[in-house]
Amino acid sequence: QVQLVESGGGWVQAGASLRLSCSAPGRTFSSYAMGWVRQAPGKEREFVAAISRSSGVTYYADSVKGRFTLSRDNDKNTVLLQLSSLKPEDTAVYYCAARFGPLRSKYYYTVTEYAYWGQGTQVTVSS
Repeated sequence: QVQLVESGGGWVQAGASLRLSCSAPGRTFSSYAMGWVRQAPGKEREFVAAISRSSGVTYYADSVKGRFTLSRDNDKNTVLLQLSSLKPEDTAVYYCAARFGPLRSKYYYTVTEYAYWGQGTQVTVSS
Protein backbone atom coordinates (compact mmCIF):
# COMPACT_ATOMS: atom_id res chain seq x y z
CA GLN A 1 0.00 0.00 0.00
CA VAL A 2 0.95 3.62 -0.39
CA GLN A 3 -0.07 6.65 1.63
CA LEU A 4 -0.59 9.87 -0.27
CA VAL A 5 -0.40 13.36 1.19
CA GLU A 6 -1.32 16.41 -0.89
CA SER A 7 -0.36 20.00 -0.28
CA GLY A 8 -0.26 23.30 -2.11
CA GLY A 9 -3.89 24.20 -2.58
CA GLY A 10 -5.23 27.65 -1.88
CA TRP A 11 -7.25 30.60 -3.04
CA VAL A 12 -6.13 32.54 -6.10
CA GLN A 13 -7.54 34.87 -8.70
CA ALA A 14 -8.20 33.83 -12.26
CA GLY A 15 -5.06 33.70 -14.33
CA ALA A 16 -2.82 32.84 -11.40
CA SER A 17 -0.78 29.70 -10.84
CA LEU A 18 -0.51 27.09 -8.12
CA ARG A 19 1.60 24.04 -7.60
CA LEU A 20 0.15 20.98 -5.96
CA SER A 21 2.41 18.40 -4.41
CA CYS A 22 1.73 14.79 -3.53
CA SER A 23 4.19 12.90 -1.40
CA ALA A 24 4.22 9.17 -0.86
CA PRO A 25 6.68 7.96 1.75
CA GLY A 26 8.02 4.51 1.13
CA ARG A 27 10.39 2.54 -1.00
CA THR A 28 7.99 1.46 -3.73
CA PHE A 29 6.81 4.81 -5.07
CA SER A 30 8.25 4.12 -8.50
CA SER A 31 6.00 1.07 -8.75
CA TYR A 32 2.90 3.23 -8.89
CA ALA A 33 1.32 5.08 -11.77
CA MET A 34 0.05 8.38 -10.42
CA GLY A 35 -2.87 10.60 -11.20
CA TRP A 36 -4.81 13.66 -10.12
CA VAL A 37 -8.55 13.79 -9.93
CA ARG A 38 -10.72 16.72 -8.89
CA GLN A 39 -14.21 17.15 -7.55
CA ALA A 40 -16.14 20.37 -7.76
CA PRO A 41 -19.10 21.06 -5.47
CA GLY A 42 -22.11 19.06 -6.52
CA LYS A 43 -20.24 17.22 -9.23
CA GLU A 44 -18.64 13.84 -9.64
CA ARG A 45 -14.92 13.30 -9.49
CA GLU A 46 -13.23 13.92 -12.82
CA PHE A 47 -9.87 12.95 -14.20
CA VAL A 48 -7.27 15.73 -14.45
CA ALA A 49 -3.91 14.18 -15.31
CA ALA A 50 -1.89 10.99 -15.02
CA ILE A 51 1.75 10.01 -15.29
CA SER A 52 3.47 6.71 -15.84
CA ARG A 53 5.89 5.17 -13.39
CA SER A 54 8.95 6.38 -15.25
CA SER A 55 7.51 9.78 -16.26
CA GLY A 56 7.67 8.72 -19.88
CA VAL A 57 3.96 9.13 -20.49
CA THR A 58 1.53 11.78 -19.31
CA TYR A 59 -2.15 12.28 -20.03
CA TYR A 60 -4.33 15.30 -19.46
CA ALA A 61 -8.00 16.06 -19.53
CA ASP A 62 -8.91 18.28 -22.44
CA SER A 63 -10.09 20.96 -20.01
CA VAL A 64 -6.61 21.39 -18.55
CA LYS A 65 -4.37 20.51 -21.47
CA GLY A 66 -1.84 23.27 -22.10
CA ARG A 67 -2.43 24.81 -18.68
CA PHE A 68 -1.50 22.06 -16.24
CA THR A 69 1.76 20.13 -16.13
CA LEU A 70 2.30 16.89 -14.26
CA SER A 71 5.71 15.60 -13.26
CA ARG A 72 7.20 13.22 -10.75
CA ASP A 73 10.47 12.70 -8.95
CA ASN A 74 10.88 9.08 -7.94
CA ASP A 75 13.97 9.87 -5.88
CA LYS A 76 11.89 12.25 -3.75
CA ASN A 77 8.69 10.17 -3.85
CA THR A 78 6.82 13.22 -5.09
CA VAL A 79 4.37 14.11 -7.81
CA LEU A 80 3.90 17.75 -8.78
CA LEU A 81 0.93 19.24 -10.60
CA GLN A 82 1.63 22.75 -11.87
CA LEU A 83 -1.59 24.67 -12.44
CA SER A 84 -1.34 27.75 -14.64
CA SER A 85 -3.81 30.19 -16.17
CA LEU A 86 -6.34 29.09 -13.60
CA LYS A 87 -10.02 29.62 -14.28
CA PRO A 88 -12.96 29.75 -11.86
CA GLU A 89 -14.13 26.42 -13.27
CA ASP A 90 -10.93 24.85 -11.94
CA THR A 91 -12.27 25.34 -8.42
CA ALA A 92 -12.42 21.91 -6.80
CA VAL A 93 -10.88 19.58 -4.30
CA TYR A 94 -7.89 18.01 -5.97
CA TYR A 95 -7.00 14.44 -5.07
CA CYS A 96 -3.75 12.62 -5.68
CA ALA A 97 -4.29 9.01 -6.67
CA ALA A 98 -2.13 5.98 -7.27
CA ARG A 99 -2.34 2.68 -9.07
CA PHE A 100 0.11 -0.13 -8.42
CA GLY A 101 1.56 -1.11 -11.76
CA PRO A 102 1.70 0.53 -15.16
CA LEU A 103 -0.44 3.36 -16.44
CA ARG A 104 -3.02 1.76 -18.71
CA SER A 105 -3.89 3.71 -21.81
CA LYS A 106 -7.45 2.39 -21.89
CA TYR A 107 -8.32 3.21 -18.30
CA TYR A 108 -6.13 6.05 -16.99
CA TYR A 109 -9.02 8.53 -17.17
CA THR A 110 -11.39 6.45 -15.04
CA VAL A 111 -11.37 7.25 -11.33
CA THR A 112 -11.87 3.58 -10.47
CA GLU A 113 -8.50 2.84 -12.01
CA TYR A 114 -6.82 4.22 -8.89
CA ALA A 115 -6.91 2.25 -5.65
CA TYR A 116 -5.13 4.69 -3.39
CA TRP A 117 -6.15 8.25 -2.62
CA GLY A 118 -4.96 11.22 -0.67
CA GLN A 119 -7.17 13.38 1.52
CA GLY A 120 -7.50 16.12 -1.07
CA THR A 121 -6.49 19.77 -1.21
CA GLN A 122 -8.82 22.64 -1.99
CA VAL A 123 -8.18 24.93 -4.94
CA THR A 124 -10.41 28.00 -5.21
CA VAL A 125 -10.17 30.35 -8.18
CA SER A 126 -12.07 33.61 -8.07
CA SER A 127 -13.02 35.66 -11.10
